[in-house]
Amino acid sequence: MVNDSLSAAGFCLCAALLAVVLRQYSREQSMLTALAACVAVGVGAMAFSAPLVAEIRDIFVSSGIPDSYCKLLFKALAIAFVTQITTDLCRDCGESAIGSAAEMWGRGALVFLSLPLVRTLLERVGDFL
Repeated sequence: MVNDSLSAAGFCLCAALLAVVLRQYSREQSMLTALAACVAVGVGAMAFSAPLVAEIRDIFVSSGIPDSYCKLLFKALAIAFVTQITTDLCRDCGESAIGSAAEMWGRGALVFLSLPLVRTLLERVGDFL
């Protein structure tokens, strides 16, 4: 696990260095390099996290929590990661307003995604009262 983390860190540093060098010649190519590095690390992280996902699902099943909540958790994590990377890439390109709009969209998506959970929570609180 440590070796994989060091490999990912080295890859990211090399990609960042390449992006900085390319920025002198073409900002578009620099951004595409950063985007490609993010996609590559994201795909690697998804492949690497398969045992973790299985373990989290087992924890949810053993505790009696419905599988729909586990799916909700993973959707929320995906939205958070995609939003953060998108926001950072926009800000790296000097487009802070677009980055803020992406961040606002991600927050709204998380609120929308959590509505069934909030509804269930409020129903349970209502049952106790």
